[in-house]
Amino acid sequence: MSGQDCHILVIDDAPENIRELLQALRGQSWRVTLATTAQQGYQRAQSLLPDLILLDVRMPGMDGFALCRLLQELPRARETPILFLTSAASPEERLEGLNHGAVDYILKTCEPAELLARVRIHLRLARRTEASADVPEGAPSRDEVVLRAAMRLISKRLSSPFTLEEIASAVGTYDKRLSAIFRQQLGMTVFAWIREERLRKSRELLVGTTLGMQEIAENIGFRSACNFTTAFRERLGVTPSQYRRSARQEPVSELAHRGG
Repeated sequence: MSGQDCHILVIDDAPENIRELLQALRGQSWRVTLATTAQQGYQRAQSLLPDLILLDVRMPGMDGFALCRLLQELPRARETPILFLTSAASPEERLEGLNHGAVDYILKTCEPAELLARVRIHLRLARRTEASADVPEGAPSRDEVVLRAAMRLISKRLSSPFTLEEIASAVGTYDKRLSAIFRQQLGMTVFAWIREERLRKSRELLVGTTLGMQEIAENIGFRSACNFTTAFRERLGVTPSQYRRSARQEPVSELAHRGG
């Protein structure tokens, strides 16, 4: 899958309400398919195997959360990134979407440029994961090797302060080259990726441990629980405490077996 032959499935019962966003998607080099009912979206996800799905929440008959549960039970579709694109902005709805395993939650009121940026990020991340699984050992390019080494190093050192120069030196390159690799391979800066990784790790700690907010903040490199809470809320639309309560009340593994 190259960036130019990606296939995006948009599932929305009122596409006229997202006309500007659809135009922005179609203005790229991607193939865009539209489904206007949940059932049609399920069938097209199963038959077309898109590289990424943009999914509305509030749809008649079967809502986006129920459809997301079903899609994650399809063997050939369960690894497809699902991004909720919706007007459902309440903390409860955001939490439900994140607990279903969606990789992102985007409001329909966002700027087209923001939507495109997030789609690019998740396509690149999915492509990197796919390449890691499919490429024989020894086949990755030098840039891919440097990228993997840097990501592994950063993940192990989330709690420690470090500079771009230190990361680059530790993986055998220099700061500008490492920045270029992250932009080319992932479509984001090194520190943007670090922020995403910190918040991803925080979600694991919130659900899988009883650590307090200050302890989690320290584990992932934030100066204080206040800074961590602010960053989490700005990115995900809910507080860490809200996310923890919701995730523990309805584990993803249970939701996935309820059906539509």
